[in-house]
Amino acid sequence: MNAELIVSVSGIRDTTRDAAIEFATDMDQRGVRLSLLVAPRLKGKYRLVDDPATQSWLRGRRHEGDAIVLHGYDQAATKSRRAEFASLPRHEATLRLKAADRVMEQVQLRTRLFAAPRWDASAGALAALPDVGFRMAFGLTTMLDLERDVAQRARVYGIGEGFRAEPWWCRALVMGAARTARRGGVLRLAISAAQLQRSGPRQAMLDAVDLALYHGARSDVYRWEPITAAKAA
Repeated sequence: MNAELIVSVSGIRDTTRDAAIEFATDMDQRGVRLSLLVAPRLKGKYRLVDDPATQSWLRGRRHEGDAIVLHGYDQAATKSRRAEFASLPRHEATLRLKAADRVMEQVQLRTRLFAAPRWDASAGALAALPDVGFRMAFGLTTMLDLERDVAQRARVYGIGEGFRAEPWWCRALVMGAARTARRGGVLRLAISAAQLQRSGPRQAMLDAVDLALYHGARSDVYRWEPITAAKAA
């Protein structure tokens, strides 16, 4: 059974957009679609609503078959050293999700897919997602269908944004990705756009993708399959 390859890029903003565009071109040449993890706000007072160039590029990529995944609201730590949604109770998570959803709708990038910053969502955050209309939640080791309450296990191999980026880690990622691709199943690769600006991490991700394709992996994106009514006998 051939592996399913999902490649995601996070931290896309004005200062990292060019690196993301270059990487997307590399993926286009390989026939690999991307899942683009987008947050309405980022550090340094960045606001997606004030960045029409990034908005336009993201909309264009979705039109070409890439997926848009909400990646938090402002990614601010809600507790010391904890990612934005890692420890939130249901009510607070709902408020942040609704705020993020409004912004994404405003910039025509609304999505029903969610991946918490650093892939870490509390039980309260997971409970809040269906209330706001989200249908899939992607964590570090699982992909959860919120409507069916079914989880598929598959770990993320990542560089940056909670993952290491040293040369030894990049080598380990490439080897781990190759093993997963040989075994089949779902291979989830993730990199931050900031790390795409560095030659070592970028090359490691390209190598991991190329090895996965060599072992027969097929490209896919994060998505939700609607429930279809059973056909009458």
